[in-house]
Amino acid sequence: MNVNKKGTDQSLHAFVKQELVTAIQQGVYPVKSQLPTEAELCKMYDVSRTTIRNALQQLVIDGYVERIQGRGTFVASRRVKQTLSATQGNYREQLQLQGKKPKIQVIDLKVVPSDEFLSAMLEIEENEPIHRLERIRYADDAPLQYEIAYLPWRKTTWLTKEGGEHSLYQLLQSQPDLSLHQTKEHLHIALADEEVAAKLGISVGDPCIQIETHAYLADESKIEYSIAYFHGEKASFTIERNYQKPTKTG
Repeated sequence: MNVNKKGTDQSLHAFVKQELVTAIQQGVYPVKSQLPTEAELCKMYDVSRTTIRNALQQLVIDGYVERIQGRGTFVASRRVKQTLSATQGNYREQLQLQGKKPKIQVIDLKVVPSDEFLSAMLEIEENEPIHRLERIRYADDAPLQYEIAYLPWRKTTWLTKEGGEHSLYQLLQSQPDLSLHQTKEHLHIALADEEVAAKLGISVGDPCIQIETHAYLADESKIEYSIAYFHGEKASFTIERNYQKPTKTG
């Protein structure tokens, strides 16, 4: 295959990258299969090794392939990308933009008394009633995230199982007396216990991504505390930071 040699290396590696993405999506290179070597790809696309390496690096960054030292480049299981900072769109919207079918299944919703730990997390009195919402999020019918969320019952008496099948934060924002203001999220790597493994369809001890979330209203009171476990081989996260040059003063 000949590529227009007048193009810049940037346009050439973008072309090669897209050709390989198309081949992967069409099943020419199935998941876990090995791509041709760099030398073979150079001959296939009639480009330099630098162009091929740049194209492969972009495929690694985008999660299409993984490079194993001493073995080669292999097609990876496609991970669902989610943006953590300044999240653009809810779970459903983010998956739809990636061509995946989202689904949220409510396993259980019940009112329970808060214990010492949960009362501290929600900043309420011990034994105060709280909602315990247990859900699984799916991408293309495969489990992606298992989550347990806790909310003060007195502020969320309207919450139902049907409502829990949609964006919880959109539900909160739709209430006239609630105004979601901020979330603080803590990300960890955790090993799946029996419950998490069963919910995500993985083995006990498999690594997964754990995110602990604290959500606040405009008056700085807590509205939610949750722990979510993401399938370690199917999820990836993007963290965006914006920087501004300091303004010069006098």
